[in-house]
Amino acid sequence: MAHVLVVEDDPFVRSALIRQLTDAAHTVRSVGTALEALREVAQIGFDLVILDLGLPDLDGREALKMLRGITDVPVIIATARDDEAEIVRLLNDGADDYLVKPFSAEHLSARMTAVLRRVRASGGRPGAPQDDELRVGGLCVDPLRRRARLDGIELDLTRREFDLLAFLAQRPGVVVPRKELLTRVWRQSYGDDQTIDVHLSWLRRKLGETAAKPRYLHTLRGVGVKLEAPR
Repeated sequence: MAHVLVVEDDPFVRSALIRQLTDAAHTVRSVGTALEALREVAQIGFDLVILDLGLPDLDGREALKMLRGITDVPVIIATARDDEAEIVRLLNDGADDYLVKPFSAEHLSARMTAVLRRVRASGGRPGAPQDDELRVGGLCVDPLRRRARLDGIELDLTRREFDLLAFLAQRPGVVVPRKELLTRVWRQSYGDDQTIDVHLSWLRRKLGETAAKPRYLHTLRGVGVKLEAPR
């Protein structure tokens, strides 16, 4: 079963969700504001977040963007809005699924199961805990502790830099298309390649290399990026 955070300001809806999830044997925590949700997610590991859009302190879409800035936990949007354009924007902003209120306990359970199954089938979120360290030449990536070392020296990486490095380290020598990086690391179905280029540049600098003289990170123009040990 899953450890779920319910973000809902309506006390009646929140109580109903907690009851439904608890009856399904899930472990549940709940908050009523976006700021409380951000604090909970930053301090506690959750398997899934159910996020209402009509929060009192922050619009749910902005809350989703802020959540995506600190975590890759799956997010299901619970909304009374059924506008297709709005739903597409939410999915592009990083939501994994959505439910239009009112919805049944069975419908919620089915959507949760589908989202968690997709995440587990793909090996978890980028940077999610793994059992073993990943080694590529002198580079060692520890997904469980979110630490990376190069030739024994720990690297000072941002969250996104680590996610990108960890994802590539899981597939050493494989050219990963830019679209896949946007989908799996940035959780976006489309975006600007410049975002990837900027993060690759920062990551290269910390690995002590450049695009002109790569050691670990190799860009194949028009194709993608691969991580491999120096020869």
